[in-house]
Amino acid sequence: MIRLSQIRVRRDNLAAWTMVAPALLVTMVFALYPVLDSLWLSLHHIFVGIPQLGSPFVGLDNYLTLLRDPAAQQALLVTLAFVVLSTLLELACGLIIALVIHERFRGRGLVRAAILIPWAIPTVVASQLWRYIFNDQYGFANLLLFGDRVTDYIPWLAYPGIAFGIIVLADVWKTSSFAALLILAGLQVIPDDLYDAARVDGATIGQRFWHITLPLLKPALLLALLFRTMDAFRVFDLVFVMTQGGPGDATQVLQFYGYQTLFTEGRIGYGSAISVAVFLMILALSLVYLRAIGSSLLERRHT
Repeated sequence: MIRLSQIRVRRDNLAAWTMVAPALLVTMVFALYPVLDSLWLSLHHIFVGIPQLGSPFVGLDNYLTLLRDPAAQQALLVTLAFVVLSTLLELACGLIIALVIHERFRGRGLVRAAILIPWAIPTVVASQLWRYIFNDQYGFANLLLFGDRVTDYIPWLAYPGIAFGIIVLADVWKTSSFAALLILAGLQVIPDDLYDAARVDGATIGQRFWHITLPLLKPALLLALLFRTMDAFRVFDLVFVMTQGGPGDATQVLQFYGYQTLFTEGRIGYGSAISVAVFLMILALSLVYLRAIGSSLLERRHT
């Protein structure tokens, strides 16, 4: 009897690995291999167009150079500012949107579908849309302010602070609906009995929100924060299409700086080091968030 159970367990394990193997293979080829290859390249000095230099192994020299690079430090500051501002605004807007579309009203399904339209638009298309809106010659923003007076206009993307704010605004407009979708999933698993009991006890709308909704939404909020932080750290296409890192280096994020280093300057080793550094920062933040999500789920289960 024991022998038969062992055979069944082995057969089930073999079937499980057989079904999982294609997904693992695809993940290794298209996700793990590029990361390992970038890590290997980052340990060498490689310059496109100078083949006589070869590709000498330099160990951590590229990473030490990265730590001392003032342009990389500035790009990191811009990236961190973008991550903090965009994720906080997206969580706030997403929470408001989720609370609205969670209520029952006529046409709720249509409203939910419409809210997801900005997220469904490709980022390159959305970037071009916002670039045209704030174009200094024929943009919609100047048209609203000055009408047809072509001599009066504001070069929005020529001012560092304004250009950075427009990048953040474009990202918030596009991805707040994604955060709202995650938060809405958390709202829908909160039992209505808790709200009914709170109403019986005389709790106001604000008290129900602060003492029931927010604590029970913590896992969903952390999950939305995880996804949005990862995506904001990898921002590239918004900057590439709208500002090319300018004016000056006001919108120069790490991913775009790595792109310029790799493809404009041809410094393959150093550019790979930048990409690996971004990956390691995202990985570290993800582990912190995942641990916080696990802790919040345990707290919710105990309560």
